[in-house]
This record gives sequence, structure tokens and C-alpha cells, in this order.
Amino acid sequence: MDLSTHAFFEGQIVPWSEAKINIATHGFMYGTSVFSGMRGYWNAEKKKLFVFRPFDHYRRLLNSARMMAMEIPYDEESLIELTLTLLRTDSWQEDVYLRPVVYKADMGIGVRLHNLRDDFCMFVMPFGKYVSNDTNAHVTFSSWKRIDDNVIPARGKIAGAYANSALIKTDANRAGFDEALALDSHGHVSEGSAMNVFMVRDGVLITPPVTDNILEGITRRSIMELAKNELGLEVLERSIDRTEVFIAEEIFMTGTAAQVVAVTKVDHRPIGSGAMGAMTTQLRELFDTVVRADHPKYRHWNLEV
Repeated sequence: MDLSTHAFFEGQIVPWSEAKINIATHGFMYGTSVFSGMRGYWNAEKKKLFVFRPFDHYRRLLNSARMMAMEIPYDEESLIELTLTLLRTDSWQEDVYLRPVVYKADMGIGVRLHNLRDDFCMFVMPFGKYVSNDTNAHVTFSSWKRIDDNVIPARGKIAGAYANSALIKTDANRAGFDEALALDSHGHVSEGSAMNVFMVRDGVLITPPVTDNILEGITRRSIMELAKNELGLEVLERSIDRTEVFIAEEIFMTGTAAQVVAVTKVDHRPIGSGAMGAMTTQLRELFDTVVRADHPKYRHWNLEV
């Protein structure tokens, strides 16, 4: 996997091959790290790279760090400056994915969050599709439940929690599906393995509320705003029952890596016509325009590199 030439590690930009942690590092051994995922989009016509909603991503990263009793000497604005410096160092001219991480950096044995040193690092890599079949995804309901917020903070991007996502994703892929839907402890639809879920019923766009153990997705929030403001759709946050999915007119999933993924079958049952629906198509096209800084109304979401 190709990565950037440089990374930010232990307070400075270094060759990425030198950005290494010790195998005894607490964050590695116990999953005590938090992260964010951001995308940078290359606009070929403008010949510029734009990072999508970095302030919001860093706000969520710092909130995740707070949940894990972490403190770093950066705020959103200083993290954005570090991001710009790192991206300019390697002069990217293609779509990229950025992975900033806050982690427990001390070495040694002992499960805890307190009395440990916290550090920050970040790397960049070229990035295309997260789900290759993103206009015609076939998904299944996972036998693994989504983690509960009283088990591991579901609204935080906690590294250790993604063991749950890995179990969900691998079982789905090995069974021949592109993705999976995970239920919460009450039997409501929560998320995909690492994506938020939307459903269309009777022309209304519905998504699980933030209290159903979902990650408070930034792409999710962006899609909700675009659907209301640009397409005039009614958007409703409420719990979704399992069987509602089978009779939905459209289903799609969203995430920074995934962007907008159309779901056309769930457990071998066609969703709607069995092809990507009109609302999903419109939102995919609109979102792509917005993230590449081609929509003047949402230009404030794009950070020019």
C-alpha cells in the first residue's frame, strides 16, 4: 500500500518510514487510541486539493480523545495547520485519505487510561473507492451486534472498538456480501461495519438517531443537510426496525471513506426496484460536487491546500 513520503510523528514531520512505535506501546497493546479519517479531493479543473470539513473532523477527534482521558497540546485550528503543512510537503495531486491518531504513547503493561503520556500522529495515502461495488451493494444483517455506548463509547472513533467492525465486515465478505448491517442491543438498525445507514420510505429520508449507538458521522450530517436544503426532502431521525429495511424504497450507507454507497439487496431481497434509486443517485452526484469544491454554497466545507 502506497503511503505519503512523510508523516507527522512525535511533534515533527519525518519520512513516513521512520514514523514507528514500539511493540510495547500502550495504544498498540490495548487499543487505547482514537482516530479520524478525512479525505482530500483533487479538483483537476482547478488544479487544487481540497480537504473536506477538517474542523468538524478534528472537533470529533478531540471529543473522542476526551472520552478516553487524553490530552494533547493542539486545538482544531492548530491541527488544521499541521494538516496543511503535511499535505504541502508531499504536493499531492490526487484524491487522498488522511488518518490522524491520538494514542497512549507510554510503554509497559497495565490496563488503564490515567497516568499515561498521550501523543498525536498522522499519515496520508492515495485513496479511491472503499466499497468497490458502491452503486449496487449487496448486504446482510450481521450476527454481531453493534457495540453499546455503555461498553465502549459508540460515538467516539476508538481504535479498540473497531474489532467489532472487523468481525462484522469479514463475516459479511466471506459470506459473499459487500457489507453488513449491524443491530443494536434493542434490535434496531444501528450502522454498517463502518458506515451510517439511510432508508427511504414513502419519500421520507430516515436515519437512526445518535442515541442508537451510531458514530455521529460527518458525511451523515452533510447528506442530511444537502437532502433538506438542496433536494427539499423530509429528513427524519428515528429508530429503524429490521424488517423495515426489506420494504424500503431505497437504502444507502455513508462515511468519509465510503462516501455514498447504494444498497440494492439485503439478504438476497431486492430493495425497491433492485437498482440504485433516484434519491440515492441525486445525493451521490450532489455530494461529489460539494466535496470537490464545485458547489459555491458549500465552499466553506472545503479547505484549500
